[in-house]
Amino acid sequence: MPHEPAPTPVRRAVSTLDHRIEAVTGHDIDTLWAYRDRGVLDEPHAHLVDRHRELAKSQTGVAFYLRLLNRLSSGEFDVDDAQFTRIDRTVDQLEEATDARDAAARKVIAALEPIEAAAAASAPDAKPLSTDDQAALLAIAGGAKLYEHLLTGRMSVTAANGTRIPHAKLQRLELAGLVLRDTGHPVHAGQPVALTDTGRAALFAARRTPTPQAPKLPARPGTSPSTPAQRR
Repeated sequence: MPHEPAPTPVRRAVSTLDHRIEAVTGHDIDTLWAYRDRGVLDEPHAHLVDRHRELAKSQTGVAFYLRLLNRLSSGEFDVDDAQFTRIDRTVDQLEEATDARDAAARKVIAALEPIEAAAAASAPDAKPLSTDDQAALLAIAGGAKLYEHLLTGRMSVTAANGTRIPHAKLQRLELAGLVLRDTGHPVHAGQPVALTDTGRAALFAARRTPTPQAPKLPARPGTSPSTPAQRR
């Protein structure tokens, strides 16, 4: 009996919600995934990306069983009772995968709608971060520590990527509530410095590039544009 192909690895699958995510964040999906891995995103956006990853994984499962069903019905195999059994099993698996995909899409929508509402209500004249502040926060996002030189007593921040940030800038960012030091560690050994949720949100907003609202796909009759299409 021919072996059924193994599922393909999880990858960034395109979903019908991607255009909404990219429009409200100003970033494409790959960039959002990369920012999530680097710890740049604030909690709401990180939660959204996590839910989108689950959706991408479930969409890959749907695509796999569709390809398998197409292969089973292509005429490559003999039409017999065993073939009907394989087709029936694949249809059941496709139905389960589609249910999982639809459930994942609902979770993405639940995480996305508050971000869309916040973006619509945010003040357009909010003071943006300077380029230097953006660079400093991005460096700190990758890991950083505040050190005091034992001989000179001068203090500065050294980021994991080698970037050095003056102590005065750190103090200003800290006063603005954008970064936080772990004062439980001595300065001469290095005090960890991290972005606060406010800092992550400010950095993320500053690095947004204006993205025009993508046209929404026409909904099927009887369905809502904001909800996944249901199977007939």
